[in-house]
Amino acid sequence: MIERVQFFDDIVLSWMGKFHTPRRNRIMTFFSKIGEKGIVWFALCLPMLIYSPWRFLGVNIILGLAIAHLAGEIIIKHIVARVRPCHKLEDDQLIVKRPKYYSFPSGHTTSSFSVFAVTLFNCWPLSIPVLFVAAMIALSRIYLRVHYLTDVLVGLFLGFVCGGLSVLILHSLTLPI
Repeated sequence: MIERVQFFDDIVLSWMGKFHTPRRNRIMTFFSKIGEKGIVWFALCLPMLIYSPWRFLGVNIILGLAIAHLAGEIIIKHIVARVRPCHKLEDDQLIVKRPKYYSFPSGHTTSSFSVFAVTLFNCWPLSIPVLFVAAMIALSRIYLRVHYLTDVLVGLFLGFVCGGLSVLILHSLTLPI
């Protein structure tokens, strides 16, 4: 089963290389960079933390990001220890520098979709632009060939679960912030 998944991931990786153009490379690099360390998501929730009516949502986003980071980056990545697809490529095939850490699941995607889940459950109109940015960040990781498709799909699912868990935790506490 694992061999079949890897075979499919390799096909998608090879296929994705056919779409590379200088303009797309710049666009995808931009989306990948804003997803690093959750920069775009912290930039989104910082004003929320300052503005009292939005503070609960800002705290909820941070909690979702923390749960996603713990689950994906601290626990699962080190258990699975999957080598990134870019380590199979020649230097001239790379668009971005090879990341040092493991591939599974995609941390960019996990954090992005945890924020999407939080906004979907708390403020659905905000979730529409968040979904667009989250999807572009996820797609950029495959496009840049630093993640396999399955890394991103599992990151999407894990992020949604972590964001949903964050919503459940904060709503069950119902503490005014």
